[in-house]
Amino acid sequence: MENGLLDRVEGNANIHKWFEQTQLEKGDRIAVGYMSELSGYTRIIVTQNNLQELKEIWDQWSNETKQLFYGNYGDLPYLLDVQVDERLFRALAQFWNPAYSCFTFGEVDLVPTVEEYTALLRCPKFQVDRIYYRAASVPTFWKKLMTITRMSEQWITARIKEKGECKCISWDALKGLILTHPDETKKVDVFALSLYGLLVFPRALGYVDEATTDLFHRLSKGVTSVPAILAETFRSLGTCRKAGAGRFVGCAQLLLAWFYSHFRLIDRVICRVFFEDYAPLKDIVASTRRVDILEENWIALLQNL
Repeated sequence: MENGLLDRVEGNANIHKWFEQTQLEKGDRIAVGYMSELSGYTRIIVTQNNLQELKEIWDQWSNETKQLFYGNYGDLPYLLDVQVDERLFRALAQFWNPAYSCFTFGEVDLVPTVEEYTALLRCPKFQVDRIYYRAASVPTFWKKLMTITRMSEQWITARIKEKGECKCISWDALKGLILTHPDETKKVDVFALSLYGLLVFPRALGYVDEATTDLFHRLSKGVTSVPAILAETFRSLGTCRKAGAGRFVGCAQLLLAWFYSHFRLIDRVICRVFFEDYAPLKDIVASTRRVDILEENWIALLQNL
C-alpha cells in the first residue's frame, strides 16, 4: 500500500512538471491579437430553489436508507448543507473567461475538472468512460418518468406541465411520491431525481425538467453525469460574462465546494484523501468559514492570488 501511495504522489508531481513545461514552451492557445469583449462587471444572479423540504426529508431517513442512496448516487446530499455565499459567488464570476474556459486569478489559472468533480461526488456507479449524450431517439418524457417512479401513465401525464419551451414535473408531485411510495428503492430514486432537478440543474425553479430527467434516466446504465454538470457550469458562466448579466443556471453549491477544496487546510487531510472512505464534501460541510466578507473584498483577494 505504501509503495502504491508513493507512486501516485510521484506520478502527480511528474504531471505537474509536464504541464508547467508545456505552458512555458507552447504558451497560450488564444489567437494573436485576441481582444476580450467582456464587460467590466457581470451582474450575475444566483437564484436557487428552496431546498429545505429536501433536507428535512433526508434528515428523517434511517441510516439504512441513506446508505442505499450513497451506494447508488454518491455524496450529493452533502450539497444540501453547502451554503451559497452569493457575495463570494458573484466575485468568482468576475474572473471567469470563456475564451480560456477557466478562472484567472491574477497569475493563477484554475478550472474544475472531471476528476475533481468525480472525487467530490463519489458516486460508485459512475463509469468515467461512459459520458452522457442525448440520443437522437429517446423514450418520451412520461415513459422515462414511469420507469423512474413506477407510477401509472395516467398519474404521470396528469402532472406534466409546460414551463417555457420544456416539459416539467413539479417538486410538489415528486415530494408526495417520496413521502408515500411503498418501494424504498423507488423512493430513493425519486429523491435523487429531485436533487438533480432542483439542485444540480435548477433550470425551472420548483420543477424538474425533461432534459434533467433524460440524463437521470441514463445514470442506471453507469453513465457519469459529471461532464454534463461541468458543461452546464461553463455554459452558464460564459453566457453571463458575455452578456454582462444573467442568472447562473448550474450547481452553485458544487462549484463553491470545489473552490473551498482549493483554499482550505484541514488537519491530516493530505493523508486521508487517499483513503477509499474519505468524503471530501463531508469535510467541506463540517468546516467553518466566514460568510460576512464583502464582494469587493473577495475580488481584491482573488486578484492578488
